[in-house]
Amino acid sequence: QVQLVESGGGLVQAGGSLRLSCAASARAFSTYAMGWFRQAPGKEREFVASISRGSDYADAVKGRFTISRDNFKNMVYLQMNSLKPEDTAVYYCAARATYFGSALDNNYDFWGQGIQVTVSS
Repeated sequence: QVQLVESGGGLVQAGGSLRLSCAASARAFSTYAMGWFRQAPGKEREFVASISRGSDYADAVKGRFTISRDNFKNMVYLQMNSLKPEDTAVYYCAARATYFGSALDNNYDFWGQGIQVTVSS
């Protein structure tokens, strides 16, 4: 089993920045692909970014968000810049027991509890 714990969420004004962190309790963490997803009220959960050997981003966040990982610390990060009110959502960290990332949430094996990000206009 892999446990994932997100931190770093909160309230920020439009145009501001936040950095989300995800701590993973996984052996051989480097062998897991990691992803960030988000779910806004009344909407389905959507892909934000993934990282394995490379990284991938949803079009809505490209150029504003950066995903990174520290395999020595078992951590994944999501740096979010130029935040917009439409980025308001609960953000989830996810792990996939493979080297390959995915934009599909049902391809991920483990999930964190989620953390709220609110961007005010």
